[in-house]
Amino acid sequence: MKKNVLKLGLFTMLLIGMVSCKDEGKEMADKRISELESYVDSLKAESADNLETNWDAISVEFDKRKMAVNDAMVNLKEDAKTESQEKADQASAKYDEVKADIVAKMEAKKMPMNPNQKLRDTFFGAGKVGEDMNFSWVNKDNILSVYDAFFESYKANKENFSREDYDEVKLMYEALDSRKNTVENEGLSSEDNTKIASIKFKFGPMFKVNRIGAKSREMEEAKEE
Repeated sequence: MKKNVLKLGLFTMLLIGMVSCKDEGKEMADKRISELESYVDSLKAESADNLETNWDAISVEFDKRKMAVNDAMVNLKEDAKTESQEKADQASAKYDEVKADIVAKMEAKKMPMNPNQKLRDTFFGAGKVGEDMNFSWVNKDNILSVYDAFFESYKANKENFSREDYDEVKLMYEALDSRKNTVENEGLSSEDNTKIASIKFKFGPMFKVNRIGAKSREMEEAKEE
């Protein structure tokens, strides 16, 4: 009887030890996955500039944390491993979204900027107007300042414009005028409308003369070559 009790006690201790090891293994895997998830969530809260600047270090750190997760899951039972793997995969998918966005932005910066986009950025601010000439961001409250900035940018840079640049300026001006027609029906004040008309009155003749001058200049330069 005493031997049986001893055997039962030893078996129970071994069983408790095995369960304890399994629990510790699952707890460690859960901890490593939680650390991976927190790290990825912290990336999503960072600014794009910080991510781009530190991307190499971020990539190394992610790989290190993911490896720690994989190591922690090695000895898990199949059902526990499947559950943990799903969580790890979800964290990796979130990381891949962040990575794709940052890599695309870094690649875009490596490419030379389209001359027309550079011109649009000069007149309206970086990224505000794209190839589609969408001016939906212009409204009754800011349209006067947009016209004013356009005219001031034109005067400051007109000496450097090529004939192609003048063609692009014309397209931008016409698109802005088209937006003005919409804004007028949205409550544009008569005072702002009058000031815009004054800008247009000064810009129109100046543009025509400068555009002709650019065309003549390029023709002369072509003859000299």
